[in-house]
Amino acid sequence: MEGLRTFEAAPRLPPRALAPILASIGRAKLRDFGGSGPPLIFVPSLINPPTVLDLIEGHSLLEWMAAQGFRVLLVDWGSPYPSERNLDIGGHIKRYLVPLIETIGEPALLAGYCLGGTMALAAASLTKVRALALIATPWNFSGFPEVARAEQISLWQAAQSSANRLGMMPMEILQSGFWRLDPARTVGKFADFGAMERTSSHAQRFIAVEDWANDGPPLTFGAAREAFEDFFEKNLTGNGAWCVGGAIIDPTKLPCPTLDIISTVDRIVPAASASGLPNRLVLGLGHVGMIVGSRAPERLWQPLAQFMSSNA
Repeated sequence: MEGLRTFEAAPRLPPRALAPILASIGRAKLRDFGGSGPPLIFVPSLINPPTVLDLIEGHSLLEWMAAQGFRVLLVDWGSPYPSERNLDIGGHIKRYLVPLIETIGEPALLAGYCLGGTMALAAASLTKVRALALIATPWNFSGFPEVARAEQISLWQAAQSSANRLGMMPMEILQSGFWRLDPARTVGKFADFGAMERTSSHAQRFIAVEDWANDGPPLTFGAAREAFEDFFEKNLTGNGAWCVGGAIIDPTKLPCPTLDIISTVDRIVPAASASGLPNRLVLGLGHVGMIVGSRAPERLWQPLAQFMSSNA
């Protein structure tokens, strides 16, 4: 409780300025982080804002990649319209992601994080890209522990009626699903924060990550239904039955070079839930730590840049 009180009262860094918009399709935007060289598009999850990839000044994956010889672009999903209540995850890929990729006018490099990787994999099956990197990406949902899958299905059953009436799944409910994946860690991290030096860079990153994790627009009802029923419950992706735009999405048939970045200690997306692509980078960093942690530049950023450079 002391850690929670400290977190609530802690001063925040000024919010990061939004990168300029290069292209937009409806509510979805492609934000331009500069750099020169081949276009590299990062695809974040539909859940939580895309800002984790550009968390704080001096520790931003996107800024760093822009300095490595890439034109770095970020998909910003925006907030769903009320009329989109039935738009599922596949619909987001067809309506927004593929058209945004194609606005570049040339095949781009593609990197997807978490559920954004699942979506990027589908997009790479539907349009031409130079290479695809998956970062902590769930695909085979039978790789989640049975208890975790049951918890997510139970959460959906409890929330489905309200989400149906709203036409949306509020972020607060989605966040409770993440807490269920590792409740001890949810408590422990705030206890640890209470003992931190308040002005340290580690404390500043913790505050920025937690503010990010508790923020974000709702999911459309259709996207929530697909995530809980078709992914967690039926494992359509892992069973080779996920259809997007009339096509079955099969990771083994991707026509571009791939890199699957997984972690043996990821409690949000277990390593066993990965796509099974042969070219793998195996880390020992947490789901968010692999993006923003102190070891992220050496362990993930640099190998990711090397893979993209070799396939540019």
